[in-house]
Amino acid sequence: MSTNTMTAERRAALITQYATKPGDTGSPEVQVALLSERISGLTEHLKIHAKDFHSRRGLLVLVGQRRGLLDYLKGKSRARYDALIASLGLRR
Repeated sequence: MSTNTMTAERRAALITQYATKPGDTGSPEVQVALLSERISGLTEHLKIHAKDFHSRRGLLVLVGQRRGLLDYLKGKSRARYDALIASLGLRR
């Protein structure tokens, strides 16, 4: 297991932190939080392995998925979007 994989405990902690109701795993907030964790892990990996272009493409796919979920959430509820951006520390 490499250092940039998400453990089950970390995944469960993120789900409980960002869930909108008990048992929630599919809300945009939870999905964006999980994607952000994977993105940060891949970013750290690419700092060490700069020529790993397969992982770089995977990172770009994840960033695109997160961007789509954030755009969806912004259209649905601006307050939820702003709260999520602030808690995750994302730029937009």
